[in-house]
Amino acid sequence: MTSRKRGSWGGRGHVPFSVVPNANEDIPSALSQVQRRAVSELLRVSPVADDLARHFQEAGFSLALVGGSVRDALLGRLGNDLDFTTDARPEDVLKIVRPWADAVWEVGIAFGTVGCQKDGYQLEVTTYRSEAYDRTSRKPEVSYGDSIEDDLVRRDFTVNAMAVALPEKHFIDPHGGLGDLEAGALRTPSTPEESFSDDPLRMMRAARFAAQLDFQVAPEVVAAMKAMAERIEIVSAERVRDELNKLVLSAHPRTGLALLVDTGLAERVLPELPALRLTSDEHHRHKDVYEHSLTVLEQAIALEDDGPDLTLRLAALLHDIGKPRTRRFEKDGGVSFHHHEVVGAKMTKKRMTALKYSNDLVKDVSRLVELHLRFHGYGTGEWTDSAVRRYVRDAGPMLDRLHKLTRSDCTTRNKRKASALSRAYDGLEERIARLQEQEELDSIRPDLDGNEIMKVLNVGPGPVIGQAYKFLLELRLENGPMERDAAVAALKEWWAAQS
Repeated sequence: MTSRKRGSWGGRGHVPFSVVPNANEDIPSALSQVQRRAVSELLRVSPVADDLARHFQEAGFSLALVGGSVRDALLGRLGNDLDFTTDARPEDVLKIVRPWADAVWEVGIAFGTVGCQKDGYQLEVTTYRSEAYDRTSRKPEVSYGDSIEDDLVRRDFTVNAMAVALPEKHFIDPHGGLGDLEAGALRTPSTPEESFSDDPLRMMRAARFAAQLDFQVAPEVVAAMKAMAERIEIVSAERVRDELNKLVLSAHPRTGLALLVDTGLAERVLPELPALRLTSDEHHRHKDVYEHSLTVLEQAIALEDDGPDLTLRLAALLHDIGKPRTRRFEKDGGVSFHHHEVVGAKMTKKRMTALKYSNDLVKDVSRLVELHLRFHGYGTGEWTDSAVRRYVRDAGPMLDRLHKLTRSDCTTRNKRKASALSRAYDGLEERIARLQEQEELDSIRPDLDGNEIMKVLNVGPGPVIGQAYKFLLELRLENGPMERDAAVAALKEWWAAQS
């Protein structure tokens, strides 16, 4: 095991927090800031946690708050999702929690985890365990252990390998997680090679925690990620997707994504991202598409209204992935990427489908990638009202996200150019708002519905009704709302031409 510099928060092993005071007592002033935060958080969850621990004690088992819950308590941000570990086997855990909890679920019981709900808290109780992959399986093999020390050494990182024994509240930190938390360092309890062999997904998790916590990944961990990157291929697409989502939705996704690219992991889970690092030379200068895409992602995040938006963030990250395939060197020394948005939309659909994303999310992200360049034909406002209507129609429910993606796509350092683009898009949004107020653009439909079309043409259901509907829709987009008589006359004229 690698040695590590000790932080000032404490050493290894079992350490009393001090006996945690009752909820109505003051927290001792002698405690350090981190201890005070942890005690405060533990006081908040003590009623449900201690009550559960007493039930385990009465049944002859031990219980400890563990992993991310302890880490978050030390960081002062423990939520209502609590993780526990125990020496009780899953069947014994079920016997204890069923009469106690408000609800119980067994979704993770094959992996030794029993979930339950109590007084508004979501609890997961997992039997001491270890996980390991073999070379042919995409699922971890689970074996149970008998001590919390054996359980903690099998966890992913030292900052997640701390526990608080309940109800006595003894702090257990055999691998120096407290010092690493203070230093903002991600290290593994065992050697990185052992940890990543147990579960290769931990390599992606290192990137995710670096992005979530803004921590530095230890050099030996990065070296192991580079050496073992190919092992990620044994992990199922669903687990890779879920880890990628957590990374993209984190506070600092650029940090984690850059680590995936630099270690070679991205080449195996999202190869379109490292492919954006296009080779440039002194004769063909063009924007660094990789850095540009990460900047667009950050700028899109800054425009979010109601928390992290996975659809917008994925679209921002992937919007230019069609550029490597469409790059052309022009005779004048320039570089072009004609139709990269169309190619990129197809590539986005293919990659997201391979990662088992839902059909709806694949459709929405691909649509944003396909439309992200549409605005650049707007110029200084030359679009007709018809073109604006089509822009709104094509964006559909993605219009608000398209606004944000388009604005985020401006990364030029030329302040004058950036200001001009911003003003132009302001003008487009104002025109859309006016037309929406006048014409209900969000629900553009022909001025006659299917039943009215059949009545006017005196025909029954069939393909011709769809053709007539499409004609009237195009007329509506071109001219705006029409009076019913005018729509009927136009439909009859079209029908006569068909005949």
